[in-house]
Amino acid sequence: MEKKGSKYSIGFWACASTEIFERLAYYLGRSLILIFVTTAVVNGGLGLSDSVGAKMQANLTAFAYLGPVLGGVIVDRFIGARYTTPFGMIVVAIGYFMGSIAKGPGMIYGMIICVSLGLGLFRTAPLIGRLVGDKSKMDSAFSIRYTLVNTGAFIGTFLVGILYKDVFAKNGVLGFAPCFRLAALSMVIGAVWFIFSTRFMGNVGKKPFKSEKTKEELEEEAKQKEANKELKKMPMTTIEKKRIGAIILVSAFSIVFWIFWYLAYLPVYYHWAENMNWVVAGYEVPATWFDAANSMFCIILGPITAKLWGVLAARPKGDMSLFRKTGIGIGILGLGYIFYAIIDITRGSGKASVLALIVFAFLLTLGEMFFSPLGHSFISKYSPSRYLGVMISVWGIATFIAGKSYGYVYEFAFGGSFKFYSACIVIAIIAFVSALILFVLDKKLSGLVED
Repeated sequence: MEKKGSKYSIGFWACASTEIFERLAYYLGRSLILIFVTTAVVNGGLGLSDSVGAKMQANLTAFAYLGPVLGGVIVDRFIGARYTTPFGMIVVAIGYFMGSIAKGPGMIYGMIICVSLGLGLFRTAPLIGRLVGDKSKMDSAFSIRYTLVNTGAFIGTFLVGILYKDVFAKNGVLGFAPCFRLAALSMVIGAVWFIFSTRFMGNVGKKPFKSEKTKEELEEEAKQKEANKELKKMPMTTIEKKRIGAIILVSAFSIVFWIFWYLAYLPVYYHWAENMNWVVAGYEVPATWFDAANSMFCIILGPITAKLWGVLAARPKGDMSLFRKTGIGIGILGLGYIFYAIIDITRGSGKASVLALIVFAFLLTLGEMFFSPLGHSFISKYSPSRYLGVMISVWGIATFIAGKSYGYVYEFAFGGSFKFYSACIVIAIIAFVSALILFVLDKKLSGLVED
C-alpha cells in the first residue's frame, strides 16, 4: 500500500519510524552512562573512575553493533525479522530498566549485555530493504530512514542533559534512574508501535530471509535448476560471491571512516574544552549539544540527500556508484579535520569561539550522509537473500572494530606526542588517500555487483 503523495509504502514509513523510539532510548541511555558511573554516590551515581565509565560506554557502543551478527543468522535462517524485532526491543527495555536500579557496575554490565543482544534482534534495516524493493529508490529510502533515526537521536541527546540535571533532580540527587526508565519506556512503546505497523507490511519479514528471495534470485535459481535438473541445493553463484566480496570491501573502508568519525568527537570534550570559549550570549553551552547538532544536521540533510540520490538515479547514465559516494563521504570528513587544524592554528594562544564547532558538525554530518545510510542500502540491493541479515551485520562488525579502535588512535595521535593541528592534517591526508583509492578503483569495484 502506497502512502498518498509518496513513492514509498505505508509499511516503509511505519517500519522506519520505529527507529525513532529505539534511537531516542539508545542515545539517552548511552549519554547517561559516562556521567552516571563517574558521579559521586551521594549525588546518585556509582562513584567510579573516569576510565571505568569510558570503558563501559565504549563497550555499549561497540557491542551494540556486534550483537546483530547473531541476530542476522537468526533472521536469515530461523525466524522472520518482524517477530524478532519487537522481542528484541523488549529485551533492550529490560536492559535500560536494569540501569535504573543499578547500585554497582554489575547491573550496568547486565544492561550492556541486554541492550547488545536485544539490538541484535532489532532488524528493521533488512525489512526496509524488502519493503522498498526497487533498487533505484533504495538510496533515497535509506536516507529518509536516516532522518527518522536521527530524529530520535536528536531528542535523546538534547533532552538528556536537561532531564537528569534539572527535571528529575531532587535534593541534590541527580535524576539518572528516571532517565533510564524513560529509555526503557521508549523501547516498550516502540515495540507496540512496530507490532501495530506490521499490518501494513504484507508478508515481508514473516519468514526467514532465505525463504524471501527476490525476483532476480528466483530467475537465477530457475536457470540453474534448468541447467542441472538433479540440483537439490542451490550453490552460491559467481555473482553472489562477487557481491559478498564487494560488501566486505565496502565494510573495510567503513572501518576507516568510523574510526575518524568517532575520533572527531573526542577533541570536543578534551582539547576544545580548554581551548574554546563555550559561553554564548551569557549561556554556557553543554558539550552534549555537539551530539545534538550532528543529529539536527542529519534531520535537515536526510531529505536533501534523498532527493539528490533520486535525481542521480533518474539520469540516463544511471546513479553514481556507492564507491564514489563513499569516497566523497571520506573526503568531506578529511575536510573537517583540515578545518580543525585551521581553528587551532588561527586561535594562536587564545581561545576560539564554540560557534566554530557548528561548521565542523556540519562537515562531519555531510560526510556521514554520503556514507552511513547508503551502506544498508547497498547491502539490501546486492546481498543474496539467504545471507541478508548476516551481510548487514558485517557492516555492524566494521563499526564494532572502529568503536574498539578509535580510543587507541586518539591516544597515539592526540596523546601529546604531536601538535594537535599536525595530527589533524595527517588524518586528513589519510582520508583523502582513501577517497582517491575508491575513485580510482570505482569501475573494478562496481563490476563486482553488476551481473
